[in-house]
Amino acid sequence: MPDTPTSPKSGGRLSLMENLLGLLRIRIIRGVNLAVRDVRSSDPYVVVKMGKQTVYDHDTFSKDDKMGYAEFDIKAFMEALKMNLKNLPSGTTITRMLPARQNCLAEESCVVWKDGKVVQDIYLRLRNVECGEVEVQLQWINLPSSKG
Repeated sequence: MPDTPTSPKSGGRLSLMENLLGLLRIRIIRGVNLAVRDVRSSDPYVVVKMGKQTVYDHDTFSKDDKMGYAEFDIKAFMEALKMNLKNLPSGTTITRMLPARQNCLAEESCVVWKDGKVVQDIYLRLRNVECGEVEVQLQWINLPSSKG
């Protein structure tokens, strides 16, 4: 048996999952009007960075073509998680963020209580490129064993 945080060889340390309050699901819905970088089209991919963590889809068959970048703040989303929302009707808007020069929002983005979960749909305008937007959805997943 491999030495994992939950195996007897690990000295009784708690598993990583036991210390988590939940998981942040970042779903890339689609890219719209993306810049064409290859002969007929492009092979876009997304890199997601949060703190020191990076998750990406890597294209190993061709060189990377810069297709812009976008960033967004999840502070309002995380603040909504701290609220007691259990009795709210599904579809209730908790908070709104407006597009501004300081952010990459292409349109208003709302944090919503939907089907018992905190959800945010975000439309991001790509920077340092002639055109393109990316649609992203954030969703919080509570873990049954979480201590939060």
